[in-house]
Amino acid sequence: MLVEFDTLPEESRVWIYQANRSFSDDEISELNSKIKTFIKAWTAHGKDLQAGYKIVYKRFIVIALNQNLNNATGCSIDASVHFIQELEKAYDVDLMDKMNVSFKQGEFVAYKPLIDFKKMAKNRSVSKNTIVFNNLVTNIAEFKENWEVPASESWHSRFIK
Repeated sequence: MLVEFDTLPEESRVWIYQANRSFSDDEISELNSKIKTFIKAWTAHGKDLQAGYKIVYKRFIVIALNQNLNNATGCSIDASVHFIQELEKAYDVDLMDKMNVSFKQGEFVAYKPLIDFKKMAKNRSVSKNTIVFNNLVTNIAEFKENWEVPASESWHSRFIK
């Protein structure tokens, strides 16, 4: 059951998939259609899942699930992962690699392998004030408060002196 992302409860579970490149406007239009179709049909043991999504900065797909209504199950989570993998193939994009870092450089969102981010931190190309995206947040409340934060307030801080 598809609902507007912003109407979901704060404790709704979130999954964040960061792309290794920005999506074009045409791709975003297609993605919106595909994601809506997936969520409308998404179930757990035959029960509808109340979920919403948003695409942020043309780079992040954020899916949220109201677990107060029905919980995701192993099969429903597998279905969502399979769906994301299909998107990866269709758009020749990486959405599942958690060993990459996205951060802001001015108004742009940069994407680097973790090893390169560590080198940038060592060379002081990024600092504790660099805005990073903490894709480890688990619910909408954390997404709103702790997703887009200075590196000093995220797990990224271990790399910055």
